[in-house]
Amino acid sequence: MSDYKENSLTLPGAIGLGTGVMISAGIFALLGQVAELAGIWFPLIFIAGGIVTGFSAYSYVKMSNEYPSAGGIGMFLAKAYGKGTITASAAMLMAISMVINQSLVARTFGTYTLQIFDGDQPGYLVPLLGVGLLTFAFLVNISGNSFIQTFTSIVSLLKIVGLVVFAIGGLWAAGFSFTPAEGSGSTPDTTVAGIIAAVALTILSFKGFTTITNSGSEIVEPKKNVGRAIIVSILISLVVYLILAWTVSTSLPLSRIIEARDYSLAEAARPAFGDYGVWFTVAIAIIATISGIIASVFAVSRMLAMLTNMKLIPHSHFGMPGKIQKHTLVYTIVLAMVLTVVFDLSRIASVGAILYLVMDMIIHWGVFKKLRGKVKANKGIVLTALILDAIVLSAFLWIKAKTDLLIVGVSILFIIVVFIGEHFFLRRTTQE
Repeated sequence: MSDYKENSLTLPGAIGLGTGVMISAGIFALLGQVAELAGIWFPLIFIAGGIVTGFSAYSYVKMSNEYPSAGGIGMFLAKAYGKGTITASAAMLMAISMVINQSLVARTFGTYTLQIFDGDQPGYLVPLLGVGLLTFAFLVNISGNSFIQTFTSIVSLLKIVGLVVFAIGGLWAAGFSFTPAEGSGSTPDTTVAGIIAAVALTILSFKGFTTITNSGSEIVEPKKNVGRAIIVSILISLVVYLILAWTVSTSLPLSRIIEARDYSLAEAARPAFGDYGVWFTVAIAIIATISGIIASVFAVSRMLAMLTNMKLIPHSHFGMPGKIQKHTLVYTIVLAMVLTVVFDLSRIASVGAILYLVMDMIIHWGVFKKLRGKVKANKGIVLTALILDAIVLSAFLWIKAKTDLLIVGVSILFIIVVFIGEHFFLRRTTQE
């Protein structure tokens, strides 16, 4: 069995885990991609993403109140669909999307760290630094819950304070003028589909709240504190995202934001504060990505351990000693390392957004169709969340089909393979 410890995470610790995952790659790596899709008013897209996430979080809060579990989403799916192919496949999509997010955070760490050096740096340094961060996250995660929640809570507070200081300083340098970024003829045309697709990326930057649901049975008074932790984490992240997006918008023209999309926050510090501003931003990015990767690895390893104990996914010890949760921790880190080396930031974010939205829709449908009476959920809110997800996913697939068809094909193929693989695995397990 995996080593879950009831009452080992306090409410501040749970909030620290949630914000630790959300305020990391979300604002540092995705801001430029959001600007590319949404145009000069891209800061407002974070509000739209927060609204969609708020509707989405409703289902998770209701499920957490009724079924607090260390398996979180895996347990929710089992309650809605039983221990079958849909549950196993959707849970795997969620787990993989979180591992993809870890690789996004890892590459963001490498990208920002290199900004403190002059001149072009060898391309292999970004994934190399990312792999180093993942190794550090593994070492922290084998240290136990008490150390993890203390570390992530302190680091989350430091990065939030640092980002707010950066944002206020940037707005002060711009005379506190909330003006949209200047466009030009070289920037891509903004379309309605592009704006809606941009919401998908902002949703990816908010989805860290699921980290809290995956630690449900370990949180003190989970039926009360899981919902509180989710709501507070989303609100804190929304405020931080919004003021940072406006700071970048007032500091740089749109073309420069898009050009520096993998490190636009660091670039926005340069006009007002020069190299010192860049170094400060890089330091905050390093802190943010470290806390984000630790919190995400913590949640994914526990979710995979729960799915293993439920006999919903295959598992092999590969000769490793210890408990299942330690094994899933190793699997999580190794897969994240592979993705960090293979994919760039844009493609990692795209695959992660597609997988997450598909899984999210399966959750909402399960609550709406099977469990809304049991968990006392408002069917109108749940149905709205489902429809919003469908609209955002459709727009995102449409835009990506025109610009990067390979990623759409890979994502769809991966989903099909997961469902088919889980079907045959569960059938074989049943026969045995």
